[in-house]
Amino acid sequence: MEGKEILSVVDSVSSEKGLEKDIIFNAIELALASASQRHFHEDALLVVEIDKTTGNFVTKRQWVVSDESDEDYYEQTHITPEKAEMELGEVYAKEVENVEFGRIETQAARQVILQKVREAEKELIISQFKPNNNKLVSGVVKRVTRDNFILDLGQDAEAILPRDSILPGEIFKVQDRLRAVLQIKEVEGRGQQLMLSRICPEMVTELFRIEVPEVNEDVIEIRGVARDPGSRSKIAVKTNDGRIDPVGACVGMRGSRVQAVSNELGNERIDIVIFDDNPAQLVINAMAPAKIESIALDEATRSMEIAVDQENLALAIGSRGQNIRLASKLVGWELNVISNEEAIAREKVDETEFLGKLVDSLEVDEKIAEGLITKGFRSFDDIAYASKKKLMEILEDENAVAEIKSKAEDAALLEAMSEVEKDEQDQESLSDLELSSEDISKLNAAGINNKDNLAELATDELLEIIEISEEDASSLIMKSREHWFK
Repeated sequence: MEGKEILSVVDSVSSEKGLEKDIIFNAIELALASASQRHFHEDALLVVEIDKTTGNFVTKRQWVVSDESDEDYYEQTHITPEKAEMELGEVYAKEVENVEFGRIETQAARQVILQKVREAEKELIISQFKPNNNKLVSGVVKRVTRDNFILDLGQDAEAILPRDSILPGEIFKVQDRLRAVLQIKEVEGRGQQLMLSRICPEMVTELFRIEVPEVNEDVIEIRGVARDPGSRSKIAVKTNDGRIDPVGACVGMRGSRVQAVSNELGNERIDIVIFDDNPAQLVINAMAPAKIESIALDEATRSMEIAVDQENLALAIGSRGQNIRLASKLVGWELNVISNEEAIAREKVDETEFLGKLVDSLEVDEKIAEGLITKGFRSFDDIAYASKKKLMEILEDENAVAEIKSKAEDAALLEAMSEVEKDEQDQESLSDLELSSEDISKLNAAGINNKDNLAELATDELLEIIEISEEDASSLIMKSREHWFK
């Protein structure tokens, strides 16, 4: 391959494909090195360097400087420091005669060049679309396969819309124009790919950005989206301008704005709720029109127990649990709906248990214990840090108040130590399964604190929490159940 010929190829390909000349030079260097390989040992390390002014090239063979006593030493790829007159770890290069290319070598070089140019073109296209990642794009269906729709996005770019990323009942054919959210994903063995989705939460956000100017101008923020594609969505909105009603702005005159979004999504029902930093208030907003009677929060497990009256129970849960499931996704907490009667019954059980603790730990009679509970004390901490004035309403004198506060502090400390000890035992229990600290943290965040919690999981549930193979997940669950049978 002559120097002028190389320069001519670089100029023409760079002009035709819109690629940098350096990329073409690198592709040709790799191609020449690959084509030259068959004339040397199969393990030989070859590099080709092209003079970008003349187009002439030189071929060099490389060896890594290594000690001959090293078990990895191999004479075809390694050389001793004495022979190379270089330090260990450096690369020794020696210029060798350029290979005369025949038909086979030329064909091999051409294939490598084409492959590298295609890869460079693909990287260029992906770099052009990166600003649109997770944003709405429009394209025309170019091809339809069994598993995918191939869309032409323009600029010589094609994107893949998998059939499992379209809404239920949607049918597209060649030449149909449609909108979807662009997602640049890493596909094993194929590198980065332009993928599309119509079922992701961003689809709802982006459509509202088009239909509602206030959202596009960041006057209204969409703070969360929970979606059951094709059926129902809940979005939480917040205004940065107190004069604007965020829900009304998103609904539009006679519902025109929200209806436009719904039409694009196959008449998907969309509930718009006011965002609140308080998760309990956000749950109340998200569960509307169901009326919530009370909420009990457990911040440690990020869960809430929601009490509603019997008439609102079905409405709060929704068809097939859809309403409570979407509200849970929107808030980011696990939600459990119970009837108001059940909540009252549980509260009475808790009060009875705490009454017993008060009598035993604080050494008071039942009448005083009942008085403390009636005044709203629900934990030893509540009593330990209560004002003297509030306790004096129940107790006889200041000495009795001081004594009961001191005993409550001791009882609270014992409870805390017991919790710490239990947590340590749980951690040790999970450590017995030879899990990494990272995996244990992920399990704890999901409310899995000991072997019993883990043993009750199904394989697919465990796969959603930690990165593990299906076989290893099944084995881990069975191992966590071993103590049940001893």
